[in-house]
Amino acid sequence: MRIKLLGPAALAAALGGALLLNTSVLPTTTARAETNRAAETAAPSTSDADPAARRAAATPVGANGQLAVCGTKLCNSQGNPIQLRGMSTHGTQWYPHCLTSGSLNALAQDWKADVLRVSTYVQEGGYETNPQHFTNLANSLIQQATDRGMYVIVDWHMLTPGDPHSNLSKARQFFTDIANRNKDKNNILYEIANEPSGVSWSRIKSYAEQIIPTIRGIDTNAPVLVGTRAWSSFGVSEGANESEVVNNPVRASNIMYTFHFYADSHRDEYLATLSRAADKLPVFVTEFGTQNYAGEGNNDFAMSQRYLDLMASKKISWTNWNFSDDHRTGAVFKTGTCNNPGSWTGMAPLKPAGVWIRERIMSPDAFPVG
Repeated sequence: MRIKLLGPAALAAALGGALLLNTSVLPTTTARAETNRAAETAAPSTSDADPAARRAAATPVGANGQLAVCGTKLCNSQGNPIQLRGMSTHGTQWYPHCLTSGSLNALAQDWKADVLRVSTYVQEGGYETNPQHFTNLANSLIQQATDRGMYVIVDWHMLTPGDPHSNLSKARQFFTDIANRNKDKNNILYEIANEPSGVSWSRIKSYAEQIIPTIRGIDTNAPVLVGTRAWSSFGVSEGANESEVVNNPVRASNIMYTFHFYADSHRDEYLATLSRAADKLPVFVTEFGTQNYAGEGNNDFAMSQRYLDLMASKKISWTNWNFSDDHRTGAVFKTGTCNNPGSWTGMAPLKPAGVWIRERIMSPDAFPVG
């Protein structure tokens, strides 16, 4: 599948999240402007509550509460299937300066995103170089997303080596630390292996069945997202398909399986696999792009829309790659935006892919009522 994007080394540890760690934010997300945002009616009545309570009820987390897997769907606290839509960060070792109070306000309030995926790379100048630093960065982003009423995917962004067992001890430590800090929140999802590759499904399953108990021993409620074979393609990129997961699922409850696609590279075979898999398994598309598998090149918006239509029809949640100003076409912001931010809102700071995905995130959620 996709060769993971490499960011400029100059932005590595030196930036270190100095801007990110400024956690000053507006009060919990302001009331959403569009009255057709169904979340505003999904929450219990707050007509007699104070303004802060009304604002909280209007956010995705306020409307839906603690999530759980029910059958093949992701469901809210009332047991109703929902679809979350949002963005994935790029690696926090490269682009912490794109994750500021202003940009996250824009994501929550202008884009009206439901979810932020926080991508902590393991290698490539990431977690293994300074575990405490990158754990702190993840916790800061988790809190900032929480303050804005968004859900958070904690992404253990293993890529190379492709065997998740290679980083098993590091993963245990990371998820222990993150879960201990955030176990009382109701907006967390744990993604335990970004893109396994070059290993069998049974090997990935073995890893999952060791990491999930680590998380469950601390946080008993949060859904866990399990990466699939061949760069989270259900094995398609290595000649397999979803049947190996269907026939040999992870022995754990409240879990989902991840699928990644890049529309200009991954065509009908991948789309069909996603459709079949979602009829039999709970699936979360934690990463996709409108470009080729490297997140660059031309945007194929027509193929991307076919995927989005399928995901809407089956309530498959998704996060788009990526919320940065990387030079590749898959980054939503124009190159240089994060170093010289003016306004983060609207279309002016966005590349074509950013304009396209913002419009689709902004469309009403239609969260179920009651």
